[in-house]
Amino acid sequence: MSNELTSQGVTRVGVIGAGQLARMMGEAAHEVAVSITVLATSQDDSAVSTCDHFIVGDAHDTKAIEELSDVVDVLTFDHELVDLEHIVLLEAHGAVVRPSAGALHYAVDKAYQRRELHEAGLPVPRFLVVRSSSDAQIPKFLDELPGPPVIKASRGGYDGRGVLFPVDRTEALAMIDEVCIDGEAVIEERLTLRGEVAQVVARGVDGSLVLYPLVTTVQSEGMCVEVRFPADVPSAMSDEAAELATRIATLIDVVGILAIELFVTDAGLVVNELATRPHNSGHWTIEGAQTSQFANHLRAVSGQSLGVTTPTTGFAVMVNLVGNDQPSSLEAALAVPEVHVHDYGKSWRPGRKLGHVTALGEDAHSTHVRAWESARAYGTRTREK
Repeated sequence: MSNELTSQGVTRVGVIGAGQLARMMGEAAHEVAVSITVLATSQDDSAVSTCDHFIVGDAHDTKAIEELSDVVDVLTFDHELVDLEHIVLLEAHGAVVRPSAGALHYAVDKAYQRRELHEAGLPVPRFLVVRSSSDAQIPKFLDELPGPPVIKASRGGYDGRGVLFPVDRTEALAMIDEVCIDGEAVIEERLTLRGEVAQVVARGVDGSLVLYPLVTTVQSEGMCVEVRFPADVPSAMSDEAAELATRIATLIDVVGILAIELFVTDAGLVVNELATRPHNSGHWTIEGAQTSQFANHLRAVSGQSLGVTTPTTGFAVMVNLVGNDQPSSLEAALAVPEVHVHDYGKSWRPGRKLGHVTALGEDAHSTHVRAWESARAYGTRTREK
């Protein structure tokens, strides 16, 4: 693959990170008149084979990021594990960054996100931000909770990493100090859940919005196992999610995809996490919507009008393919008919997200069965819930 950079009537998008999200951006790029250069840790990274160009460097390598910025028209992200302060400096020196550092802050820093959403009157769990277990506010806060809290690292967590579930107060205090070695800890009420859903929205440079249908998500060991369209909730709750997404996307002034993970509780929807990039809960849109989340993210960050998000199917089920104790079988997954198998081009490792499968159909049960038949044939570690 040539690493020469050219601009032939297309917008040059630079992606910080070269994992599976950047890989799927690369697969969607040419249909929306975009070329992609990724910042990859090595030429073996997942996205290198689908994108136009690559630069080798780490997401915290300021020199590499500046080199990337110099050869593209706009920067975007494959993940949130970045140096936010450096992104602010890039913008100050004229780089176009979408989502902006201001919007990215909500995804990078959970403490900031909780404070700002709460201040805006948006539904979040009861929380407290601390820097050590000796904070004088902790005893009263824990006394008011119905049970043990959830402890979250303010920065750096994903796919369940940096999220801890203590069994009692003693363990909670120890976990707070563990998390605070690297920064602030967010102590949250552990809610009683009826389920979890995700709302994906795309927002353009001009503030225009398109929403994808609400989906149900199923989690295991902190990682998404399955996504089901349509969501298993009443239509009024879908409307509630759409309203929340519109408010949050406008509040943070995001450009690109915003994914909002929501807890379903007896009191209504509560915001769990935000992602200012394409998201696992939107992978089904590659085949299941007229415009995928990846195409719309690239449309948005390159300043184009947004594509329609109308579903192409009555039902869709996406299952993540996760490395088990033995090497997986892509061939076996592909042998299941009427299932779309996406391989991320990664080497096998237990617990590693290696791909996903999506089944579409007009019957909920058969669609679900086909998706899991392919996932089980692959040998995914995750199990049907």
